[in-house]
Amino acid sequence: MIITLKDGSKREYAQPMTVLEIAADISEGLARAATAGELDGETVDLRTVIDQDCDLNILTFDSPAGAGAFHHTTSHIMAQAIKRLYPDVKLAIGPSIAEGFYYDVDSDTPLTTEDLEKIEAEMKKIVREALPITRFTKPREEAIAYFKEKNEPYKVELIEDLPEDAEISFYQQGEFVDLCAGPHLMSTKPVKAFKLTSLAGAYWRGSEKNKMLTRIYGTSYTKKADLEAYLTRLEEAKKRDHRKLGRQLGLFMLRDEGPGFPFFLPNGMILKNTLLDYWREIHRKAGYVEISTPIMLNRQLWETSGHWDHYKENMYTTVIDETDFAIKPMNCPGGILVYQSEPRSYRDLPLRMGELGLVHRHEKSGQLHGLMRVRCFTQDDAHIFMTPEQIRSEIKGVAKLIDEVYQMFGFKYHVELSTRPENSMGSDEDWEMATEGLRSALDDLGLDYVVNEGDGAFYGPKIDFHLEDSIGRTWQCGTIQLDFQLPLRFNCEYIGADGEKHRPIMIHRVAFGSIERFIGILIEHFAGAFPTWLSPEQVRVLPISDKYLDYANQVNAQLNEAGVRSSVDTKAEKIGYKIREARLAKVPYMLVVGAKEEENGLVAVRSRFAGDEGQRSLAEFISAIQEEIRTRTARETVAQDEEKK
Repeated sequence: MIITLKDGSKREYAQPMTVLEIAADISEGLARAATAGELDGETVDLRTVIDQDCDLNILTFDSPAGAGAFHHTTSHIMAQAIKRLYPDVKLAIGPSIAEGFYYDVDSDTPLTTEDLEKIEAEMKKIVREALPITRFTKPREEAIAYFKEKNEPYKVELIEDLPEDAEISFYQQGEFVDLCAGPHLMSTKPVKAFKLTSLAGAYWRGSEKNKMLTRIYGTSYTKKADLEAYLTRLEEAKKRDHRKLGRQLGLFMLRDEGPGFPFFLPNGMILKNTLLDYWREIHRKAGYVEISTPIMLNRQLWETSGHWDHYKENMYTTVIDETDFAIKPMNCPGGILVYQSEPRSYRDLPLRMGELGLVHRHEKSGQLHGLMRVRCFTQDDAHIFMTPEQIRSEIKGVAKLIDEVYQMFGFKYHVELSTRPENSMGSDEDWEMATEGLRSALDDLGLDYVVNEGDGAFYGPKIDFHLEDSIGRTWQCGTIQLDFQLPLRFNCEYIGADGEKHRPIMIHRVAFGSIERFIGILIEHFAGAFPTWLSPEQVRVLPISDKYLDYANQVNAQLNEAGVRSSVDTKAEKIGYKIREARLAKVPYMLVVGAKEEENGLVAVRSRFAGDEGQRSLAEFISAIQEEIRTRTARETVAQDEEKK
């Protein structure tokens, strides 16, 4: 058999080989680092026997799937430790996730954070025992009987829900056996660096009708230094939590009277409106027109779009004049009605219609999270109607616009191209043309991208933009989706140069995604210390004492007249206290005024960026900050301890 490796090289073997044996044949170092394999695009266990020609990639912790196998093994080590310490605990599921793993457990005595230390200590023993991990299968009825005897009802339910012909596999390490599809490491020995990070409640199978289980989160690494770096990032993320900073900076609030429906406070509205002003400016320059469509439309529209059949459980509905209506979860059907409001010619295309549309989606209460997961949000949608020949240039235009947005806020990003899924609609020709249009546009722009085979939307391929924030977390925000189906379902047309009717092609795209979620990301990215142009309060005037309050008010008035968002600290406190308060409020500039400043028409400038910047004339300061705001310059914030020096 011939094995084709990732680098294109080939190896030939006369007998069947496991993935691990092939890794060892390549190099002993690779075999030691290997965590799983990728066989013809599918992640497999190191124990998998290969007996025919294939493409093989040996996975290590450095790849997402390789790290997943490592994390999955750690979740089993944790489950084994739990069963040793608390034999009556019942196990549910324990998958790997993006940066670690979790296990859902059912315990009559609630587990607490104090229990995590005990579990970690037992996990260390299991790692030191270097238990070999073996895989085996059982027939369906035998597997059910096994877990019934072990009093593991969740495992029994999982097996009973598997297809009749499914292979039921188990992994064993020492006395511990778990139902699992894998893949896993060869032993517990390599898992040297791990940490259990938190506890949470989680409904069994995500349904509020089921029992609430305890979810234990953790992470693991191959090196202690990497674990410590991750935990440092975790602590930094806690400091940047947008919910905490949102309260501290007076940006937004969440109330029990409307779970998932955020309230924007005055400072938050300044921030939101400044973002929307920027959005309108760049879209106007890029040739978009802005529209607004109703928040509620009737059932017939949502049936035509397909949402009523495929998305109804996430939609809020009501009855008006004996007709079913739904609050819109998406803006696209309304945009199509605008397109159809008048006859269209090929000369009108491309037609780029932007909408800051308020949408509502029913998210489960357990999934709500600050501004990141809400039930009501503003989507910075745009729908572009075009001819087939315009696909490539329009995709490039959208990608450039999204790039401009992310560059503005200092985000790095990577791009993924998702292709046709199995349950798709449309002809092979349409899909081939659409996918090639996206691919060609990315190639023309010189953007590196990863291809996600089969991960497109059911109506068309898509490009997703995953941005990276200042502490290395990634967020999927921007997306470009090609759609042949909605124009077909709504019978959209344009008159071509040949005088005949043709069907337009539609692009759905967002740059911010959800304005609310993007604000949450920005709060955490900047740790609340926004660039001056975006800051709700750009300047705070600090009189040394009440004697200079009149001059402070004059300075403040001139700043506001010049379009600078400014306020005066009128509290009867010492100047050191006022400076600390302004710093906690993340105000970019503080202008200290006293006798010398009043006498000479000056201000003593302190900033988040350079600390004490010295005295300047008010006119000079206003000119400089106006330029900083106009150009949306982002100065780097210094650490507070450096500023104190």
